[in-house]
Parts: sequence; C-alpha cells; structure tokens
Amino acid sequence: MTSQPLTVGFDLDMTLIDSRPGIRACYQALSERTGTYIDADLAVTRLGPPLEEELVHWFPADRTAAVAELYRAMYPAHAITGTLAMAGAREAVAAVREAGGRAIVVTAKYEPNAKLHLEHLRIDADAVVGNLWAERKAEALREHGATVYVGDHVGDVRGARRAGALSVAVATGPCSARELRTAGADVVLTDLTELPAWLTTYREAA
Repeated sequence: MTSQPLTVGFDLDMTLIDSRPGIRACYQALSERTGTYIDADLAVTRLGPPLEEELVHWFPADRTAAVAELYRAMYPAHAITGTLAMAGAREAVAAVREAGGRAIVVTAKYEPNAKLHLEHLRIDADAVVGNLWAERKAEALREHGATVYVGDHVGDVRGARRAGALSVAVATGPCSARELRTAGADVVLTDLTELPAWLTTYREAA
C-alpha cells in the first residue's frame, strides 16, 4: 500500500471528455457571431493549450482577450450537451475512489465550463481546478497532493513532471503515444479503460 493518501489528477478535454463536437459547434457559432472565418474542424484537432492560443490563429492579437470572453460566455449554450464522456472515464474515476483515493480535475479550460461538463456527464470529481496549462498545472497538483496525473497532451506530461507526480498519458488526444513517451510520460495507456487495472498494479507495487 502507498504511504500517503492516493490523489489522482485528471486532465479534462480528450482525457475524461470528448469535447470536440461541442467545441466545434461553439466555434461555428462564434464565427457566425463575429463574422470571422474559423476552421472549426482544424481547431478541434489542437485541443489542450489555452483558448487564446487557438484564437490568435483567427483574430488579431489585440482582440483575442475580448473574443475569448465572448466564446466562454457562449460555451454553455453550444458545447455542453454535444460533449461525450471518453471510454472508461467514469470507471477510471470510480477506480480511484474505490481505492480510497481522491480524483481531481486540473484543466486549462475555464473552470465554470469544466464543472458544467462534469455535472452534465455525471463524472464526480473531488475538486476541479481550471485555467491552468502545462507546467502551471503543477500548482494545483501540488496543492492537492496528487501523486499521479493523467492526461493526453505533452503539456500534461510537463505539468506532472513539474509537480513531481507520476505522468500517466492516454493516447486519446492530439499527441501520439510516441510523442507522449518522448515528452517523458512514465506510463502510456491506449485509453482510460486500461487505467483501473494499471492502478491496481501501481498500488500493489508501491
């Protein structure tokens, strides 16, 4: 058994949830609202980094903050109901709970919208922290004492390593298994359906 309480952090987009349909719809609505062309199909292949890093491809830099605020305000009406849970997401969180641990979500997404997704999909997290990307995710991981962080992006690997947490990567997002390993992931799983068995082995070995 581990010598300290188990806390596992999870990324949100393309780790716990497939938000591509909802985000695509929101970008399409934003394009119509602003009269600015956005390739929504392309944008949803690049999920992970903060919203502003995507918007700068479509809007002048001096407009991205205002457009990001508009997007986040439009998001609940366009993106929540179209978003699905990733395969094994609920079971992965439940496995952490069944092991006596805490499951937290640490994401770059605007925190109120992240909470709406989890509530809609009935994925229960013990804490949700938004607006953190890559190395800055370490702030929340350290605060909550997370020893494992599960994500789909090389930025998630960097955040886990900065926090001194084990980096468990799932190859369900924009980064391939090879890219995740190269970035320094300690473990690479095909998807979250493999996490409960991995967690049992991890705890037995600890």
